[in-house]
Amino acid sequence: MTRVDTAQRSLQHWTEAGRAEMEAFYALATEDYRQLVQAADWPGLLASHVHDDWRLLDVACGSGKFPAALVRDADLSTLPPLPVDLLDPSAFSVAEAKGVLALPFVAGRELVVTLQDLPADLPPYDVVWATHALYALPVDELPVAAGRFLSALAPGGLGVVAQATSTSHYLAFYDAYRAGIAPVTPYTSAEQVRDALTDAGADVREQRIRYTTGTSDRAIAEGFLQRCAFDDAVTLEQMESAPILGDYLAGCRDGDRWTFEHEVALLWL
Repeated sequence: MTRVDTAQRSLQHWTEAGRAEMEAFYALATEDYRQLVQAADWPGLLASHVHDDWRLLDVACGSGKFPAALVRDADLSTLPPLPVDLLDPSAFSVAEAKGVLALPFVAGRELVVTLQDLPADLPPYDVVWATHALYALPVDELPVAAGRFLSALAPGGLGVVAQATSTSHYLAFYDAYRAGIAPVTPYTSAEQVRDALTDAGADVREQRIRYTTGTSDRAIAEGFLQRCAFDDAVTLEQMESAPILGDYLAGCRDGDRWTFEHEVALLWL
């Protein structure tokens, strides 16, 4: 049976037609970015890279939730304006991320490409990050993507990837969805990204954070899980009755409460 490409499925859902599904997902997933903000001294890290023409590359920027969380939950008031180049294969995502940028972040270039296709003639960046951004990146394209990530980073710059591990909800759920619902290609894990960066020559320091998200609202749980699967046609009832996926979801449920266990690796370069 032919497996459907997850990268294409993802791109199809990053559109205006997928807005309701996206908003349902962030009813829980906003916590992902709050946890990232709490995991490090971001004001200090960014301040250590300030100079007159400093620049940041936001890889697979999505809807701009991470810079928005930094502005909301960290004190960046002493930082000068930081131009942000927004990279994403979805023009919708680039526009969404641009629309939520607030000082010190200011919009720079709009790069509607994949990381693998990042132009090689761009000046290097002082900060390059990819936060919950690389799940749909095909594993066989990881070496090229890792090389482009590293080549985009200026010597002495700050590079960081935040990605769920293979045992975290996003990966475990998608594997169960693949086994029980649809023959799609797998998500890429933090471990695979780490190994690709290391193979490309990066000195990677790994920091893991663990937390849970949850809800007693069945509609929120359904919307969240549909976005986790990039499948707004499958109902929660269908997921619960599916082989393998149903067992996984039963383990996430205690009475009316849904709880999802997350483990995220912060890969510092």
